[in-house]
Amino acid sequence: MTLFDEIAGVREVTVVLPAPGRKPVRVPIWVVAVDGELYVRSWKGDDGVWYRRARASGTGAVVVGNEERPTRFVPVGGAELDAAVDREFLRKYGDSRYSRAMIEPPAAGTTMRLDAI
Repeated sequence: MTLFDEIAGVREVTVVLPAPGRKPVRVPIWVVAVDGELYVRSWKGDDGVWYRRARASGTGAVVVGNEERPTRFVPVGGAELDAAVDREFLRKYGDSRYSRAMIEPPAAGTTMRLDAI
């Protein structure tokens, strides 16, 4: 089973990012699927610790069940993709202040694709 198949429908995943000299950063985040790809955003924008580490290292893991699956975090964007990710956040998580926060700044500019390694 692919990473996509395992987590596309789940409500929340835990990402694990390296933290040199310290324990890895473990953070639960929302994930959406668009056109067969998985996308995440940082609710805190650039201030999100996991997001900064994902940008710096480009790799980490996603927890699936009890297993950490090595994952590449790829910054992506563009008007069409951003709009599709926005729509999916609202569809999947409902039109609430929390999902709205994921489609507005500072989160909106932090879209990353998850690729299994």
